[in-house]
Amino acid sequence: MYGVSLICRFMSCPTESHRLAAKRILRYLKDTTELEIFYKKGGCTNLVAYTDSDFAGDLDDPRSTFGFAFLLGSGAVPWSSKK
Repeated sequence: MYGVSLICRFMSCPTESHRLAAKRILRYLKDTTELEIFYKKGGCTNLVAYTDSDFAGDLDDPRSTFGFAFLLGSGAVPWSSKK
């Protein structure tokens, strides 16, 4: 998701490197279609939260990026990333 949001910033004037990045993302998605999140009945139900932020770390765009993910057992429940 991060890679898609990053190359979407250049939709108005894409270059060859942006096209190659999009192609690589599509190849990754094609090769990982068999991966699944599996929730086991009676399994581990620990809730773990991760957050990260980057305050104006991009030199091209001084906006901040923030993201979070909550894991229940071994699978992600809600997650988000925003600029």
